[in-house]
Amino acid sequence: MSVERKKYCVYGEWRNSKTDTYMPVTDSSTGEVIAEVPRCTKEEVEEAITSAQEAFPAWSQLSLSRRTQMMFKWREILTAHLDELTLLCSKELGKNLNEAKGDILKAIEPTEFACSLPLAIQGSTALQVTSGFDCSTYRMPLGVVAGIVPFNFPAMIPWGWMVPLAIATGNTVVLKAASPTPLTSMRILELFYEEAGFPKGVVNLVTCSHHEADVLLTDPRVKAVTFVGTTGVGKQIYSKAAANGKRVQAQCEAKNHALVLEDADLESTANAIINSSFGCAGMRCMALPVICVQESIADGFVALLKKKAEEVTVGCSYDPKTVLGPVVSEAHKKRVSDWIHEGVEEGAELVLDGRNITIPGYEKGFFLGPAIFDHVKPGMSIGDSEIFGPVVCVKRVKDFEEGLAVMNANPFANGSSIFTQNGYYARKFELLTDGGMVGINVGIPVPTAYYPFSGNKDSFLGDQHVLGIDGYRFYTRAKTVTKHWYDEESQKKKVDSWEGTVERD
Repeated sequence: MSVERKKYCVYGEWRNSKTDTYMPVTDSSTGEVIAEVPRCTKEEVEEAITSAQEAFPAWSQLSLSRRTQMMFKWREILTAHLDELTLLCSKELGKNLNEAKGDILKAIEPTEFACSLPLAIQGSTALQVTSGFDCSTYRMPLGVVAGIVPFNFPAMIPWGWMVPLAIATGNTVVLKAASPTPLTSMRILELFYEEAGFPKGVVNLVTCSHHEADVLLTDPRVKAVTFVGTTGVGKQIYSKAAANGKRVQAQCEAKNHALVLEDADLESTANAIINSSFGCAGMRCMALPVICVQESIADGFVALLKKKAEEVTVGCSYDPKTVLGPVVSEAHKKRVSDWIHEGVEEGAELVLDGRNITIPGYEKGFFLGPAIFDHVKPGMSIGDSEIFGPVVCVKRVKDFEEGLAVMNANPFANGSSIFTQNGYYARKFELLTDGGMVGINVGIPVPTAYYPFSGNKDSFLGDQHVLGIDGYRFYTRAKTVTKHWYDEESQKKKVDSWEGTVERD
């Protein structure tokens, strides 16, 4: 059976690449190759930048009203295609249908926020800042901006975190889609031009390796870069792009911790942790892969967690009964399995082993069941490094103070949660945790698009986060105008004064 070879998009057109190298896209549940995408050449990436640059002048000068109307229409088109996009996302990535739908909805939500453009982009004005002078500050678009996309949220990250606020504020975009999961993003871009009718070149899309994408960090026409991925790559991108005068926001790795105190509602806490830790097969930066449990309840809570994990239905991602779908690829399955082996070698207690699971009818799929480690000690790599799979590590702590210290010792601080009925400890946690997004009895403390996705420490590089007012500010620059007007009489006096000065000279 022939496999479709995908194209790249510039000037609103899908074009065949001149590359000799194509990268496979698989159905994660079957292991079958369902498409191939080009490793675009450097010249094709440069062409995408040129396309965006040429579209910028006309797009940026459209009225706020017109751009906002287009965003309203775009929101309706995404909603109308929700089921189609959900299935496509589920197939190429491995999320179950509910999670895949959530991915699309998380692209729609920032689009709704972008419809607030006329209010959110307002600057500031002051009359009479000094006698006869007024000052105004406006928010102006930057120009061409780039988005470097990870594999784990093929709709939310490019079409939620990157595109809506970037284009609403008048910028044009080059997306480097993730080669393992580009199909959802490609389909959305088709709709962007075919049904929404956006001007050609406002959003462009390439698939390539980091070698070809490097031009996005160095080309002076690109004014800002949004990246989501590992911290090591994020630091390289931040360093290189910033050295070339670009703004950068880099959302990086996470090792989110939860603290479970003895007064927590254990049933609801366990449910929240199961959903957070094993949802999306653990392939999200807001999972809860580490649980700090107060020693007095640790035995019972680990047993409850294991019981609930064993009840999780593992299966084909687009089977409506599935709770835990496959991971994205065979290579990623091996990586997570190697981490589990590492945890055993380090001496942690493997309470539940998710390896070697087989789903009848889907024997070639990339499946892993839930895995739980207990007695994870400080210094064990499985408790400190991002695994990005359905693996939970339990660290036992004496009390609130030790739990908080263990959590804050981690180099990552994307998010953190506490489970307790004690308002004093909840408030103290809110104040003292390093986590940038904090949950109080919440397993996934991701804010809505109206607030910034505010990771800290090695989980974020930059000074303006994605989404919220931070997002608007990242994609705009300030322009301050000072004004002074003369009436007829004062103008005549000024002229007379100048003439008198000339005569005296």
